[in-house]
Amino acid sequence: MARYRRKPVIIEAVMLSRTITIETPEGTLTGKAGDYLITDVNGEQYPCKADVFEQTYERVKDREDVKFGLWRALAKIKRKTKEVLTIKA
Repeated sequence: MARYRRKPVIIEAVMLSRTITIETPEGTLTGKAGDYLITDVNGEQYPCKADVFEQTYERVKDREDVKFGLWRALAKIKRKTKEVLTIKA
């Protein structure tokens, strides 16, 4: 029997903070707090249980992640520089 792997597709998702009901082509689906609301490449949205989501998807590093990482690194350098100047004074 042949084996298959899911094609890599980038989706957008947000963790739900409350229960929602959403109409999908498959019918009415309910997502609960802690589940994820997925928006696929076609713009369709559907809820996904948190455990299934975490087993299926991994976070993609994008420009915002890089900007935040640089901001944190610069803030740390600034703090360290302040500490060094305070110690020498």
